[in-house]
Amino acid sequence: MARRAIPVVKQLIGRSSFDPHPLLGLGSRSVTYMPRPGDGSPRAVTLIPGDGIGVLTTSAVEQVMQAMHAPVYFEKYEVHGDMKTVPPEVIESIRKNKVCLKGGLRTPVGGGVNSLNVQLRKELDLYASLVHCFNLPGLPTRHDNVDIVVVRENTEGEYAGLEHEVVPGVVESLKVITKFCSERIAKYAFEYAYLNNRKKVTAVHKANIMKLADGLFLDSCREVAKKYPSIAYNEIIVDNCCMQLVSKPEQFDVMVTPNLYGNLVANTAAGIVGGTGVMPGGNVGANHAVFEQGASAGNVGNEKILQQKRANPLALLLSSAMMLRHLQFPSFADRLETAVKTVILEGNYRTKDIGGTSTTQEVVDAVLAALD
Repeated sequence: MARRAIPVVKQLIGRSSFDPHPLLGLGSRSVTYMPRPGDGSPRAVTLIPGDGIGVLTTSAVEQVMQAMHAPVYFEKYEVHGDMKTVPPEVIESIRKNKVCLKGGLRTPVGGGVNSLNVQLRKELDLYASLVHCFNLPGLPTRHDNVDIVVVRENTEGEYAGLEHEVVPGVVESLKVITKFCSERIAKYAFEYAYLNNRKKVTAVHKANIMKLADGLFLDSCREVAKKYPSIAYNEIIVDNCCMQLVSKPEQFDVMVTPNLYGNLVANTAAGIVGGTGVMPGGNVGANHAVFEQGASAGNVGNEKILQQKRANPLALLLSSAMMLRHLQFPSFADRLETAVKTVILEGNYRTKDIGGTSTTQEVVDAVLAALD
């Protein structure tokens, strides 16, 4: 009798461990997360839909959060890129809630108002920008095995905004690099690598030309690297870095950069693995965090995409999963991330930027169905 039961038991075990999507590990469950009493209380999150397609992508997040019954609720504010400053009540809301989710804000090119994105980062001292660029199963790209995290200094460098006209026809723009800001971004990059079992940190620079400014940045990175002997450290000149990214991106792990280089590197890395529509990211400081589409939302003002309602919501949905982990809601984050990856893997609903014809709402509906 016992011998007859053995095949049945094996069959039942096989069924219980069946995984319809082995690449995603959907059939497995991680070791139980044990929350502290009260961790399930709903958290307030400041929501800034922003300009253009931001209205569509933030609406997608609201729908998914509601469907998951996620323990968050949004305090929504209207902020637009053509405003002179971020309204004080918005800053106060973020200070109170400590977490914000935002769509893209259009920044005028040339003359006009200063970037409200930069203003937010400086006002809240969101000194670290983090963009995660990685291959998504089901989304074909030129390169495989890409898993890059770009950690960018967010508050100084060329973005200091110190420009003036010396004489008519001559403009001077100052690049500011400080030891304090360079050390803390290097510490954040190495700490991130340590906490996430990453093996290498690469500092991106142009110290062969800007010997004092980028030299100071490199000196700071080298000092911090000595405190993390288990993590490999190397350096690369920014122009060579861009060439290496498009030829052999799999060689990079965590990259730490000054402000301007980080913007270029993050957008290049995002383009390699599917574009800005699928790459998550956020900005963090000691006390506050703002989550948004990882790489530059260059299509934020694309009226055609807005009118056709075909904006890709996946980047902001993945950024929302990052936000849920930041808020200590890991199971909700895992559920959302798995649903997004399932939709990408199945390939039935995709917006134009990743090879499909779906509308924003069709992609959102597919994610909602994948949650069940």
